[in-house]
Amino acid sequence: MSEKLKVGILGGTGMVGQRFISLLENHPWFEVVTIAASPRSAGKRYEDAVGDRWKMTTPMPEAVKDIVVMNVNEVEKVAASVDFVFSAVDMTKDEIRAIEEDYAKTETPVVSNNSAHRWTPDVPMIIPEINSDHTDIIAKQKERLGTKRGFIAVKPNCSIQSYTPALKAWEEFEPYEVVATTYQAISGAGKTFKDWPEMVGNIIPYIGGEEEKSEKEPLRVLGKYEDGEIKLAKEPVITCQCIRVPVLNGHTAAVFVKFRRKPTKEQLIEKLESFRGAPQELGLPSAPKQFIQYMTEDNRPQVALDVDYERGMGVSIGRLREDTVYDWKFVGLSHNTVRGAAGGAVLCAELLKAKGFIEAK
Repeated sequence: MSEKLKVGILGGTGMVGQRFISLLENHPWFEVVTIAASPRSAGKRYEDAVGDRWKMTTPMPEAVKDIVVMNVNEVEKVAASVDFVFSAVDMTKDEIRAIEEDYAKTETPVVSNNSAHRWTPDVPMIIPEINSDHTDIIAKQKERLGTKRGFIAVKPNCSIQSYTPALKAWEEFEPYEVVATTYQAISGAGKTFKDWPEMVGNIIPYIGGEEEKSEKEPLRVLGKYEDGEIKLAKEPVITCQCIRVPVLNGHTAAVFVKFRRKPTKEQLIEKLESFRGAPQELGLPSAPKQFIQYMTEDNRPQVALDVDYERGMGVSIGRLREDTVYDWKFVGLSHNTVRGAAGGAVLCAELLKAKGFIEAK
């Protein structure tokens, strides 16, 4: 009998669900035993339910092909088969909020890739290297839900991963104003070039709802857990533009920063390269050994060369230079469906297990 925790994937046939399944293949702590999706997929073998819609570059793991997909709406039945679930369901925000709470109330922890609960006050929104202490709010959430072990935790938007870690690393220099433009891959919309041929050779200067998320979510991640609540950071003030570009995987950000305490370039680079958080200290299985790498070449980071840094779990920063209007500017790159989506959620679940929040039922 496996000693691994039994995992369910809610929304397992979609692109993020597929990424969860790929990342969890041979995971040392977790084993996918249940896949749930919409009623139209329920009752089919996973391989048949996905059909020709497998979007990963690696083959579908053999271990999941014969799993019979369950109906995600049969909450009690799905929850009975697992220790916890990852959520990547494709529903309205109200439906997601309701179904994730329904799962939590069955005493099943939910680690969500969805945005629906990111602003629920007692749900932690976690980048594990930055705000692992926000898990302390879970006790209050359990009181509200009336649960002993069931709760919800979420990861933030994929677009903020390429610059928020740098802002945290530079915290002591007091960044107070940020302008960021993100150049976002099509997989962030759950698409490939086969699905979205009009993106070939094209740029779309609008991604619905993305700019607000990119400006506001870092303030929650960078906020402090005090007096039983997560208090938003007041600074830096962030303004952002988000642009869809013809790239499959990898969100790039061009960022300008003003600091109250003026750092040198050497100080900024040293803070990036030495930055560590709970995943590194705890030796979590999915943790990058070095979370942030600084690249000295003028033409790096590049999506084609650098998106898979630390198996897609690290962040690459380059082109750090003084600016004529702001103090410093840089370019960041992160893998949007690994660190920014399923991989970030897997790391979050590892953190929650290491801290005792997720255990076998």
